[in-house]
Amino acid sequence: MKAAVLHGRIMPGADADEQDVLVQVDSVSRALVQLGYEPVPLALSLNMAETVERLLALQPAFVFNLVEAIAGFGNLIPCAPLLLDALRLPYTGAQTEAMFLTSGKIRAKKILRGAGIDTPDCLTLDDPRPSDPTNKRYIVKAVWEHASLGLDENAVCRPAAPGELRQKIMTLEKRLGGACFAENFIEGREFNISLLGGKAGPDVLPPAEIIFADYPPEKVRMLCYRAKWRPDSFEYEHTRRSFAFPEQDGPLLHQLAELAIRCWDIFALNGYARVDFRVDEGGRPWVLEINANPCLSPDAGFAAAAAQAALDYHELIRRIIDDIPRRERP
Repeated sequence: MKAAVLHGRIMPGADADEQDVLVQVDSVSRALVQLGYEPVPLALSLNMAETVERLLALQPAFVFNLVEAIAGFGNLIPCAPLLLDALRLPYTGAQTEAMFLTSGKIRAKKILRGAGIDTPDCLTLDDPRPSDPTNKRYIVKAVWEHASLGLDENAVCRPAAPGELRQKIMTLEKRLGGACFAENFIEGREFNISLLGGKAGPDVLPPAEIIFADYPPEKVRMLCYRAKWRPDSFEYEHTRRSFAFPEQDGPLLHQLAELAIRCWDIFALNGYARVDFRVDEGGRPWVLEINANPCLSPDAGFAAAAAQAALDYHELIRRIIDDIPRRERP
């Protein structure tokens, strides 16, 4: 039984975060073989007609969707499930509407606020003359890109004069080539809650905290791009994931799990997802973002959380496949 493994075509000169999808393709393909499938990797580019032709010829039992960007554009990520919907092919993970709503961070924030879930306030260049306050700390992020793209210490600032924050946003937009926004920087702890689809709803995998070990007092504590993708950097060496918690964290972890499940339900997610939190110094959780297709590399956070739950990698992949919405073809 054939299963297509769909991913974005890697452009020449792509950075480590984009090339990582090839590690995911290889790992998922190996797991599919263990599960009795014949995996067929397919690259999706702006020439979508080529992919359509190959999918129609292949007629896979399902498509394992690993598309994180198309031609390097993160805002095209909903095109993959949209295309698969048009072809009436079942596929893993978030369906079209959920992928669209979660991948644009500003839109997702509005939905979260409407549901009564705390998420940091933000400013964009489209806001009518934002107040640009000078008494708060902000972090400037890309609206559509993930994998901490563009995040480093220069993205964090405390505006000292009117207009400074808007200039910071414009500078990052020019650097990344896409829309950016400024978000209130939450001082405190950082957590990842991974969710795995199940028959009775999502299972919450063991929670992870991001530990910033031996960071100097003046250094910003955040999961930046270097911490994920630059092995020779201080951040990579001193930022780690921990699944060990003292007993007094029990109520907080329970609250984070409940909030993550609410996010799953609000956005009607499928298969697998991860909700990223910061918890401020008063113990209040803030949702940073919902990742509807978190990285599935064996050394990444989602697989690590599954391993903590005693799930082998191929069993994790089976669970994701089992949660595919099935549709009758006309």
